[in-house]
Amino acid sequence: MEPALDNLEEMFEKLDFIYGVDAETILPKLEGLIAKHRSEHPPQATKAQDRLSERDIILITYGDQISHEGEAPLKTLHYFLNRYLKDAVTGVHFLPFFPYTSDDGFSVVDYLQVDPALGDWQDVEAIGKDYRLMFDAVINHISAKSDWFASFLKDEAPYTNYFIIEDPLADLSMIVRPRTSPLLTPFETQSGTKHVWTTFSDDQIDLNFETPEVLLEVVNVLLSYATRGAEIIRLDAVTYLWKEPGHESVHHPKTHAVLQLLRSVMESAAPQVIVLTETNVPHEENISYFGDGSNEAQMVYNFALPPLVLHSYLTGNAAALQSWATELKTPSDETTFFNFLASHDGIGVRPVESILGKEGIDRLVKAVQDHGGLVSFKANSDGSQSPYELNINYYDALNNSKNDEDDELQVKRFLGAQSVMLSLKGVPGIYVHSLLGSRSDRAGVAATGRNRSINREKFSLEALERDLADPDSLRQQVLNGLKPMLSVRQREKVFHPQAGQTVLETGPAIFALKRFSDSETVYCLHNLSTEEQRLELLETSFRNLLVDEKLEDSSITLEPLETRWLKVS
Repeated sequence: MEPALDNLEEMFEKLDFIYGVDAETILPKLEGLIAKHRSEHPPQATKAQDRLSERDIILITYGDQISHEGEAPLKTLHYFLNRYLKDAVTGVHFLPFFPYTSDDGFSVVDYLQVDPALGDWQDVEAIGKDYRLMFDAVINHISAKSDWFASFLKDEAPYTNYFIIEDPLADLSMIVRPRTSPLLTPFETQSGTKHVWTTFSDDQIDLNFETPEVLLEVVNVLLSYATRGAEIIRLDAVTYLWKEPGHESVHHPKTHAVLQLLRSVMESAAPQVIVLTETNVPHEENISYFGDGSNEAQMVYNFALPPLVLHSYLTGNAAALQSWATELKTPSDETTFFNFLASHDGIGVRPVESILGKEGIDRLVKAVQDHGGLVSFKANSDGSQSPYELNINYYDALNNSKNDEDDELQVKRFLGAQSVMLSLKGVPGIYVHSLLGSRSDRAGVAATGRNRSINREKFSLEALERDLADPDSLRQQVLNGLKPMLSVRQREKVFHPQAGQTVLETGPAIFALKRFSDSETVYCLHNLSTEEQRLELLETSFRNLLVDEKLEDSSITLEPLETRWLKVS
């Protein structure tokens, strides 16, 4: 007989806050889903956060990132991982690999199927035997071509309540959202025209979590992902989950309550699964998704990091990065950041609104435009627009291809930026285009008409392997430069997510971290400028881990844009 759940009272409290009197009828259904999963997949003893270590390095990629004629892309990706990245990464974050209709996968038709154009569940699970898996749970919205929405259009129960219908004359000006498209989209249903809430696009229909059946559907999806081997589940756009006219509908208290409930469900049914929230908002708001350190996400995207690192290298001044990193902390040892510089999306600037201010963000916007990038905007409540994200490949964001700077310096700048991300406390995620030295894909933007396509180019296996066989290619230079960092990071305990970290007080041209664990200490030093820099350390004997050389001097000289990881002997 299945043992009783020890957190049912906690779940009931959350359901009661969210749904009121309906909580008593929802709880047994929720308990049934959990019990079914536990009976088929007995929970693992080790908690999710206890399984994280310095070895964790997550590759962010599309399932069809690499194609080879006559082969399912997931099989091709598996081959490529084992052939080129086996010693570089330990996990794979699959961007949505489900059937979809738009937004490169983020308009999901069926949450429980693998897109046949990519492969099947066996292909996903085969990769899971070699790498830790991270799945996207796109639970804020679903495709307008999904069966759920098709049933809504036919007025079929229970789907009539799965989506949010709103009066087009209602005052929704205070709603916070990262788009300039209309919030409401009219659709013809069997009972007439209905205006439906569409936060992101008219093909991405927001789910109505006021309907308990929607919550239960989502729980079933998350447990299914755990069954398929997901050890990290990324909750996409979760900050917009609960909508309410008259409320900004961002960080709604009921959004946090739903997240807390989902955390309780996963701890009961699949405690090995880490919940990761994707909330591209100002830093202070972003970290609220840790909750009290034990009741919401175990991992939160470190959204301020990409624009801060970019700002630091473009200005040659680490002051803002130093100040922010000095105060960087999580509420408990159960929580950590998911550190990244680039992803399938652009470089969000909202997370640094209070750190860089309007002037700093405007400088970033101008630099990106000068480097051939694009800018996406959001609508403000007063009818104005402001920058939301910078659309550009991270290599090009750091380097202006229009000037005559030496290519070697540009590669060093890019590798230095990656080192900042890799050395910071947390779990690193590295986008496939960063790992493989890609440039901005303007042809992709021209083909799709979407700014984000600039950083979503797909590869043919043959062309990619040709580039990696050429020692002079940018792809080979970047990958060969990153691999030693990734290898060192995996074997040094000072890079454990819970190991110690101190930001050193240095001149503005240097960003220096001290990482430490037990009796071991590593200094991660970054010269952000194109001038030689010097600094003094307390110790006098070191080994440079990135090139395996000894140093016997407390006075350290950093060449232009040089990065060193110095382990105290």
